[in-house]
Amino acid sequence: MKAVILDAASLGPDVDLSPIRRQLDSLDVHDLSTTAESRERLANAQVAIVNKVVLDAPTLEALPELELICVLATGTNNIDMAAAERLNITVKNVTAYGTASVAQHTLMLMLALANRLPLYQRDVAAGRWGESPFFCRMDHRTLQLEGKQLAIVGQGELGKRVGQLAEAFGMRVTYAARPGNESADSRPGIAELAPEADVISLHCPLNDATRHLFDAARLATLKPDALLINCARGGIIDEEAALDALRGGRLGGLGVDVLPVEPPRDGHPLIDALTEPLNLIVTPHSAWITPEARQNVVALTADNLHDYQRR
Repeated sequence: MKAVILDAASLGPDVDLSPIRRQLDSLDVHDLSTTAESRERLANAQVAIVNKVVLDAPTLEALPELELICVLATGTNNIDMAAAERLNITVKNVTAYGTASVAQHTLMLMLALANRLPLYQRDVAAGRWGESPFFCRMDHRTLQLEGKQLAIVGQGELGKRVGQLAEAFGMRVTYAARPGNESADSRPGIAELAPEADVISLHCPLNDATRHLFDAARLATLKPDALLINCARGGIIDEEAALDALRGGRLGGLGVDVLPVEPPRDGHPLIDALTEPLNLIVTPHSAWITPEARQNVVALTADNLHDYQRR
């Protein structure tokens, strides 16, 4: 089988592609591709390996030899799935490749926000520690995690790993019912959990039920010191409403690794707000990028190729 990787640069330069190569007769590697370039590059290929390049219906229809699309991620929203099914093109993704990496990043955000790290780092850089009348500064009220309530939206492998790590800090962990399915779920809904939570961590997909799950109305139900963390998908939080709550002292801290449009070439209010004295952390969708997680994407993709050829 001939395969083409359309956006290998999204895996980083230090990833070993040999597990994928061993499953194929031929592999062409391109660092980046546009949708238009994909048509030419995938001509005569049976397999497309892609992370975020959009493969729409016209592109798939122009590739009669294409049998398989291997997505180097969990989400498949860049693939026209209806067209792929109509054209008998199999689509395989990878899951749980970065559980340890994303859980670690989530706890990093939680710990940094709980200790008001963005605020104290700003103070130290501005020389305020040296101005203190005694040995330390206590300008910003911190949060001890032991004994506090963590509400997690998403009880998949990642959400459960975050819960396990939080329990090691002595936190009480509760998982919310699946949004949109509360009536058929024995777990409490997020509307019930949110007002009592000290920390809320999101690990659910973005869909109609979770879009702006934390809007202005729900944010208004939170404790003023509550921390809100999103390592899932941009848009699950109404980011501008959360920023308004943070500025107004109605939210204790906000940490996000995702934004609705990535990369944010036109900027974003949360990025602009990083110049303000707020308990705010924005990271560039980097929760998943440990070398181990990225190499695991390759290994799981090689497994998908192997399984497809043995079907």
